[in-house]
Amino acid sequence: MELLKNRIRTDGLVLNDSLLKVDSFLNHQLDPQLMFKMGEEFARRFSGEAITRILTIEASGIAVAIMAGLVMQVPVVFARKKKSAVTTDDLYCTKVYSFTKKESNDIIVDKKFLAANDRVLIIDDFLANGEAALGLANIVQQAGAAVVGIGIVIEKSFQPGAGKLKAAGFRVESLARIAAFSGGQVQFVPEA
Repeated sequence: MELLKNRIRTDGLVLNDSLLKVDSFLNHQLDPQLMFKMGEEFARRFSGEAITRILTIEASGIAVAIMAGLVMQVPVVFARKKKSAVTTDDLYCTKVYSFTKKESNDIIVDKKFLAANDRVLIIDDFLANGEAALGLANIVQQAGAAVVGIGIVIEKSFQPGAGKLKAAGFRVESLARIAAFSGGQVQFVPEA
């Protein structure tokens, strides 16, 4: 998605050989028009899949997932990292390690929001090692539902996440695929 790549080029900040800061439009401050365009692109890429729900993880995946849900006219569910005072114990739960935060979290989804007949699109902001996406897929599988695909905003192709997801049989669609960070610049994977 050229619009996203251009935004990464102009506003992304390469912190080191594995970290990209995009907080001016994706992870802290949000660009609603860009979020909507990404939602439209996910809807286009997964058209014909009869998606009934979108699943993401708090917090950075929520904005893009909501826009995709708006375009596809399906509900969006987000996995929580902490129980609240009103959370029941009737939950799907799995553990996920965060590459960026260097910590593990239990993520939870209330069972009433996923059913065995659901066809679920998983959306997340970054794909590095694939732990968040695999954790979300595990929750979908606990519900007996089907993962129809995984939509990623920014894939770091030089890390093993996409390979892990594809090896597990999941369709992965990434809007921007990064080959490397070189000299403070982002090198994108050439389009096929």
